[in-house]
Amino acid sequence: MANPKNTAELAALKEKFEDASSVFLTEYRGLTVGQLQELRGELGFDVELHVAKNTLVKIAANEHGIEGLDDLLTGPTAVAFIKGDATVDAAKVMKKFAKGNEAFVIKGGYMDGNPLDAAQVDAVAEMDNRETTLSKLAGAFQGSLAKAAGLFEAPASKTARLVAALQDKQEAA
Repeated sequence: MANPKNTAELAALKEKFEDASSVFLTEYRGLTVGQLQELRGELGFDVELHVAKNTLVKIAANEHGIEGLDDLLTGPTAVAFIKGDATVDAAKVMKKFAKGNEAFVIKGGYMDGNPLDAAQVDAVAEMDNRETTLSKLAGAFQGSLAKAAGLFEAPASKTARLVAALQDKQEAA
C-alpha cells in the first residue's frame, strides 16, 4: 500500500511537470533554509524551486514523457520548475547564486524536449533573455529603416542641390 504522503507529493510533482516549460535540477547539500529562501526570492514568480525525493521525481518525469534525468537524480535534489519564457533568467540567477554559494550545484535539466547537462544549462545562462533579444531586433529594424529613409531621400536632396546650383549660376551670369 502506497504512503498517502508520497502519493500526494507524486500528484503535485506531475502537475508541476505539466505546467513547466523547462526544468533545472540542482544539488543543495550544505545550504541553509535561509539561503534557499533567498534563491527562491531571486528566481521570481515564474520559477518554483521544489525539494523532492529522487524516486518521486523520476516517476513523475517518466510519466510526463521526460527521459534522461535519471543519472542526475542522485543526492539531495531541488527541482526548479520554470514556466513560460523565464528559462534564461532562471539559469542566470542560478549561475550567479552558485558562484556565491559553492554548496549549490547545477546538475542539469530539461528544455524543449531535450535533457541538458550542467554545461548546457550554463550555456543557457549566457544567452540573452527574450526582452533583450526583442530590443536588439527592434534596434536593428530601426537602423535599417533609417538607412532606407536616407536612400529614398537622397535623389530628392540631390535634385534640390542641383536646382539651387543652377539658380546660383544663372544669377551670377
